[in-house]
Amino acid sequence: MKIELHILQNFAPSNLNRDDTNAPKDCEFGGVRRARVSSQCLKRAIRTNETFSNALKSDDLEQNASVGKRTRLLKDQIIAILGLQEDLKDVQKTSDKEKTAKTENSKKLDDFIKAAVKTAIDDSDATKMLIHYDDSEIKMLANLFSKVLSGEKKPEEAAKEFKPKSKASDIALFGRMVAENTDFNVDAACQVAHAISTNKVSMEMDYFTAIDDLKKDFASEDAGAGMIGTVEFNSACFYRYSVVDTNQLKANLDGDNELSKKTVRAFIESSIAAIPTGKQNSMAAQNPPSFVMAVVKDSCAPWSLANAFEKPVGPGQNGLVVSSIERFDDYWGRLVSVYSNDGVKTAVLFTTENVDLKNLASSRVSGKKELVEKIIGAI
Repeated sequence: MKIELHILQNFAPSNLNRDDTNAPKDCEFGGVRRARVSSQCLKRAIRTNETFSNALKSDDLEQNASVGKRTRLLKDQIIAILGLQEDLKDVQKTSDKEKTAKTENSKKLDDFIKAAVKTAIDDSDATKMLIHYDDSEIKMLANLFSKVLSGEKKPEEAAKEFKPKSKASDIALFGRMVAENTDFNVDAACQVAHAISTNKVSMEMDYFTAIDDLKKDFASEDAGAGMIGTVEFNSACFYRYSVVDTNQLKANLDGDNELSKKTVRAFIESSIAAIPTGKQNSMAAQNPPSFVMAVVKDSCAPWSLANAFEKPVGPGQNGLVVSSIERFDDYWGRLVSVYSNDGVKTAVLFTTENVDLKNLASSRVSGKKELVEKIIGAI
């Protein structure tokens, strides 16, 4: 079974996701330039949004579902769990001999991490690889290293007992790949497309000045600004698409059906709520989606409806948002007429706009809450 999510979201002037030149990311689609927000940016916005973790809390589960941590600071995490920070401070106040002994333990921890995780520790005490961990995995590493501290095992011996095993909902959704240690690998249950604008975009330039508050008014030697600069931005209506394979998700969560449903709920709710954070302090483009459609499919192939916007949408009389919704509705109808919707178990949508839907009117519900409940009920 697959669950698809289609979102149309119009943003005011913004720079949500920057490239290496600090310009908003873009791409060519349908022969014209489109605004773009990368898949990676969207996934991070989804999994770090508080809606995601809040939706995973439940009295029905033996314990709240977990959300992983993607970090290079594994050593700091292990030290914190074992309470070694205060020990380090105490040692620094005592003899050089004890300080040397503590340094030796630090080296043992480096050796342990390198053997267990298959990544070295650099001079800043960070792992050379950025890895996504479940909290339980970090605790397991800390417990194993405590055996090294007690002298029960050598670092390499303790490391052999570490078996990566995650039930974190975000890792189950988005997967995990560590080339040097395939034991960490988890096949992603979710595909997230790069969001692209339904309309053609042109980059705009904001020329700004910053005034030095302590300069004397009309100073004869320098009456100019303390700083000048430019920031690129755009405004666009984005089409966002993602699909979750519920069978793969359930397998990633050890067959836990309730946790799988909770994870799907968290993903849908957070996908609707999440907005990338790029340049938000300067732009405040906190614009919620204008259209959300979720589809549950038993058998037929997933459909991205990006090609509905292969010809860019123009604002027209009704504006970009309504025109984009109408284009989406029309293309859905054409796909159904050609391929049929036999494999579609449920299709549910809501919109903020007063728009006449010719093909999807029967799928319309009042809002987010009803959409989520109908989708969860269908799986």
